[in-house]
Formats: sequence, structure tokens, C-alpha cells
Amino acid sequence: MIVLTGGGTGGHLNIVKCLLESAVKKNLDCIYIGSENGQDKTWFEKEERFKAKYFLSSTGVVNQSKFKKLKALKHILKLSFKCQKIFKEHSVKAVISVGGYSAAPASFGAIFARIPLFIHEQNSKSGALNSFLKPFSKNFFSAFEKEIIPYPVGEDFFTLARERKELKTIIFLGGSQGAKFINQLALQLASKLKERDIKIIHQCGKEDYELCEKAYKELNIDVDLFAFHNDLASKMREADLAISRAGASTLFELCANTLPTIFIPYPYAAKNHQFFNAKFLQDRALCQIFTQEQCQNEKALLKSIFTMNLEYLSQKLQGITQKNGANLMLERVLNSL
Repeated sequence: MIVLTGGGTGGHLNIVKCLLESAVKKNLDCIYIGSENGQDKTWFEKEERFKAKYFLSSTGVVNQSKFKKLKALKHILKLSFKCQKIFKEHSVKAVISVGGYSAAPASFGAIFARIPLFIHEQNSKSGALNSFLKPFSKNFFSAFEKEIIPYPVGEDFFTLARERKELKTIIFLGGSQGAKFINQLALQLASKLKERDIKIIHQCGKEDYELCEKAYKELNIDVDLFAFHNDLASKMREADLAISRAGASTLFELCANTLPTIFIPYPYAAKNHQFFNAKFLQDRALCQIFTQEQCQNEKALLKSIFTMNLEYLSQKLQGITQKNGANLMLERVLNSL
């Protein structure tokens, strides 16, 4: 039995999902330990492939006052003892953390119980928890480290990949929760795209769905608008170009789908990691990056949209990531036990 822990955001939870699917194929039993907060319960409360699920009252520590940090750390330590009881009850042999505050109790619990801890860092810049726990881990996996492990991406993103040649459809991606800036930008560019007969697909998040729906109607633009979609790979397949935030899961899903992208990194991400995620591709001349400030130059942005060499980028993106990232990670974990 192994524990998969971590979450909070769609990026972390995507990795848990990929690891679970790989474990099921290997007839490896898993339990999940996450948080009552964030998106953990939404993703996995009804997931029957886990042998057991635990949603703890863990909360974030970063960006808190000193007093609240101490209080949160004390609570994490308390929850870590609860996790040790869970480990004993299920005869747990290893804990795999994908990061995020949801991972803290089980990760500390593994260290205290002397159960091997394995960490996956999704971003180019390690989060605070992963940075602290890295010296205590049995192995540290990352697609950005010198010893690369392919980023876990769902098989459907590879299966539905295709070569792009002509700009007919753009998809706007703000992440699993949407992004106000991306939403506003999509609405701002919509009329210009309509003039070129370019179709719009737009993942806007739950919070801004009604606002976006109303705005598109007022613009008299037919759009494929959704708050969240369980089959994002199919939506990507329809597109010839993406305008997207640069969370690591989204970035590697776009690579797997060989979908050329203009990235607009979230400027307030910890350690500016979204910019450095995108820079991983920009350094290979495989994407374009616009900061939010640079997007104010609409003329320059539209020029990039209309002049990108889609065929070249689509071909070159094929070699950036590979299938079975989750399988390789699990194999390394099992071989280390």
C-alpha cells in the first residue's frame, strides 16, 4: 500500500490522478490524503479506485503572519501524528507527495514514522514545502532537474495530439480555476479574432462564467465557453493555438498535445515560477511569452498570434515530453523499497 498526498490546485491534483491510474494498471493499492480545503474533495471525494481517502483540516502556511504560521505548523504536526496512525492501519510502505499544503501532514508523518518519502516537484522553482523536505526524501522527481523524470500527463493528451498548420481556432486557458486577466484578454481580442473567422474556445473558471457568457452575447460572438471540463484534451485537440497561464501541468499537457502556445504567466506565483516554467520552452524557441504588462500592446500580441509558425512548433513540441511519466516514477519508487 502506498499513500498519494498533496493537492490544493488542479496542477497538483492532476499528478495524483496520473499516479493513481498508473498504480491501478500495476495492481498497486493506494490511499489518498489531502485537505478539506482547496479542490481536493471536488477531485477525489467520489474516486472509488482509492482503497481509502482522508481529507484533513490542513491549511496553507505561506503568506501568513508569524503567529498564523506558528499556529498552522503546530496544527500540521498534530495532523502528522494522525497520518502515522493511518499508515499503521493500512501497512503503508511509501508516501509520494506531489506538493501543496495538502501534502504537509502526510509528508511529515512519513519522516517521523521512517517511511520512505518520495517527492514530485511540478514547477521549475521548488515550492517552500518541497524545498524543506527534499533533504529528507528518498527521491526527488522533477521534469526540470538535471536527472529528468517525464512530467506525468494523461495519455489522452498524447493520443489526441495532431500537427497544426493553419490558425482556425484559439483556446484560452486560465487554469482549473480560471484567470480574470486571461478572461478579460479573451473578451478584448474576441472581435478582432471574429474578423479573421477564428473560432474561440474559452476555459473561464466558475467565478467568471456568467460574466463571460453575457459579454460574448453582447459581442454577438459564438464561443465554446466552459467553466471546467473533464476532457480538456479533446478541447485542446480542436485548437490550433493556445493562450494560457503557465502552470506546469498545463504546460506539459500542451506539449503532449503539440499545441503551440503564447504563455501569459501569473505574475504573483511563488518565486515567479510560472514565468520560469514557460522559459523552459522559450529557451528552446518553442513558445512565446507575454507578461501581463506586455499584453497592453494589443498590436504586438495580435501580430504574434497571426504570425506564429504553427506547423514548425507543432512538430518540435513532439520531443519535449513523453508518455508514461507516472509509470516511470512509480517504478523508481517500487525499485527503491
